[in-house]
Amino acid sequence: MKQKAIWKTWFEQNEEEMLRTADDIFRHPELSKEEVYSSKRLADFLEKQGFSIQWNIAGFETAFIAQWGSGKPILGFLAEYDALPGLGQEAVCEYKPSGGPGHGCGHNLLGTACAGAACALKAQMEASGMEGTIRVYGCPAEEIVIGKIQMNEAGVFDDLSVAITWHPFDRNRVSYDIWLAQDIKNYKFYGTTAHAAKNPEMGRSALDAAELMNVGVNYLREHVADDIRMHYTYTNTDGPANIVPDYASTNYFIRSGKSERMEDASQRVDACAQGAAMMTGTRVEIERVTKNKEMKVNRTLAEVFYKAMEQIPVPEHTEEEIVFARDISERAGIQNNGVYFTGLEPLEDEPVLLPIGTDVSDVSHKVPTIMLSAAAMCKGTPLHHWSTTAQVGMSIGQKAMVYVAECMALGSWMLLEQPEKIEEAWAEQ
Repeated sequence: MKQKAIWKTWFEQNEEEMLRTADDIFRHPELSKEEVYSSKRLADFLEKQGFSIQWNIAGFETAFIAQWGSGKPILGFLAEYDALPGLGQEAVCEYKPSGGPGHGCGHNLLGTACAGAACALKAQMEASGMEGTIRVYGCPAEEIVIGKIQMNEAGVFDDLSVAITWHPFDRNRVSYDIWLAQDIKNYKFYGTTAHAAKNPEMGRSALDAAELMNVGVNYLREHVADDIRMHYTYTNTDGPANIVPDYASTNYFIRSGKSERMEDASQRVDACAQGAAMMTGTRVEIERVTKNKEMKVNRTLAEVFYKAMEQIPVPEHTEEEIVFARDISERAGIQNNGVYFTGLEPLEDEPVLLPIGTDVSDVSHKVPTIMLSAAAMCKGTPLHHWSTTAQVGMSIGQKAMVYVAECMALGSWMLLEQPEKIEEAWAEQ
């Protein structure tokens, strides 16, 4: 057998264990910072493959670093495994909630594919005698945009040569995307209670302040750049209407493709909150939950990994999987005109603005980073939706997981064979 086929042989021998791992994590969904079972399941998989495991990274009990090898280069795979609240769903093509959290973003596949790619690369390096270090970072709390930011601030990525990851989507491609910079804040208003009918003049409504703030932000939308996204929800509205509420709070996401524009919009949202407090005689506290930069793309890495993806056949879907995609499209209202899956999409000439965010972005400002996408769901499936949960829990999602793991393994091996590409990636950085 040719030496360069060793990584492929690893997948042939270990695919079933990858599928069991992903399915186990799918069936034990855990919220951000609570991924006790999921993180251990993934770490156990890696430990059995010869990786050493270090726990309690950057203050997270559910974060780990799995490492094999020594010396440079150091290739780091960024694994995730947290689920989303309220998206528990059985792996069927109709809405059948199972209650509690669910993998509506496919992180049961995400972490497992990163682990599989790292193990296949290890097998290839062992067979060839190639020097270098492989790490898998078990990254918690991506869904609340905290995990990798806190880990990055603690310096755990500082000595990496390259960071590698992927995300489940409805397409197969190099994710040559600028994920948005984000500022996530809580606005807490404090007022004074009173009887709403008998003594309204004594009350100072925190809820009025929150509502006036939101009115101001909605007028602000007319005067921000096109890529600015501002969305909010009320996080405390309890209490009867006959008592003037002395507390109300909102949660805001303020996003942009440029950190500078995000910062400007965020300051203007703060001004809306402060003005609302003044108008209502209340007080506002502004609490930053987390903040991340926009994604920094790397053309050198994008081209190397695209060449790798060109060499790996995209998954072929069975008649049963096509029927599943058709039925779930009808029942979930997914718009795809009957085109459920396509092949590898071309690498774009210019970065694409993607109107969502991830904590991977902060890593991309520290070390050259590559992200791939694979069709773990049929065309048009929205993330953070029950139809995503259903598909990432069955064979459609699992096939995409194995496919993209092979792509990451081959692309990483190509980097090791062409160390000048790592130097070129750093020159771009």
